[in-house]
Amino acid sequence: MIQTVLGPIRPDAFGFALPHEHVLCDFIGAAATGPHRWDADEVFRTMLPYLRQARDRGVTGFVDCTPAYIGRDVRLLQRLARETGLHILTNTGYYGAAKDKYLPTHALTETSDALAARWIREWEKGIDGTDVRPGFLKIGVDPAEGTPPRLSEVDARIVRAAARASKRTGLSVASHTGQGAAALAQLAIFAEEGVPASRFIYVHADGEKDADARRQVAVKGAWVEFDAVGSRPADEHLKQVLPLVDAYPDRVLLSMDRGWYNAGEPNGGKIRDYNALHDAFLPSLRAAGVREATIRKLTVENPAKAFTKG
Repeated sequence: MIQTVLGPIRPDAFGFALPHEHVLCDFIGAAATGPHRWDADEVFRTMLPYLRQARDRGVTGFVDCTPAYIGRDVRLLQRLARETGLHILTNTGYYGAAKDKYLPTHALTETSDALAARWIREWEKGIDGTDVRPGFLKIGVDPAEGTPPRLSEVDARIVRAAARASKRTGLSVASHTGQGAAALAQLAIFAEEGVPASRFIYVHADGEKDADARRQVAVKGAWVEFDAVGSRPADEHLKQVLPLVDAYPDRVLLSMDRGWYNAGEPNGGKIRDYNALHDAFLPSLRAAGVREATIRKLTVENPAKAFTKG
């Protein structure tokens, strides 16, 4: 099954899905963020039309990738899911990228087992005093450094905690990564922990210039997510996406990383709609010769497989 904010659904009910989007984000940092930073009613009114536009284009699955301490609001997501009919997923986990700005203090010192226990508790008991359970784990890491490339000590602990929580819950792990070397370092930790690579989603793979690094991730059986659709010229993006779609269509996810009601900015700042994949990029794929069966795999079958609880 796939766990949405309104409860579990069958994978075949997920439909055309966006595997990496955001409704609300707060970038002030872990020490200062909290529900006091936004008006949930205003966010609801502002974002509802954008989600309805996506629904009108046939989108039925929507993965909200905003983690704890960056604006995760599961009650808001429940309201939006009920109003739009979208199958919305939220997450558990911590975001260790951006030099640890979004990590709570305890995450800087706790063991992987202690961190995993926190995330498992949200799966078993619900998030923030609700009955909402996460549909996946969301983490983030900074680029790996050195020779051979290594994750920071904190990032490595977070990745190991995510692998252990995934092993216990069956949830997939979406990791803000970008750099191929960091993705491969995370997969090495998953292998050490006995967690299949198919539970790992390499987020922001379009941020890596080395096509071979993306290929290596796909070969290992992980998901390679191109989620900057609409944020760069389509021809440039096609050059990245098409080789992997041709060689490993069963390992590719497509999304836009859009929305972004920004807490702290008037009216949420500049909202980016969720339409570019349907309106521009899929037509570009078709024009490049990608068959409809493959389009369906990329937009329907792969997201369902990626977020189905193991």
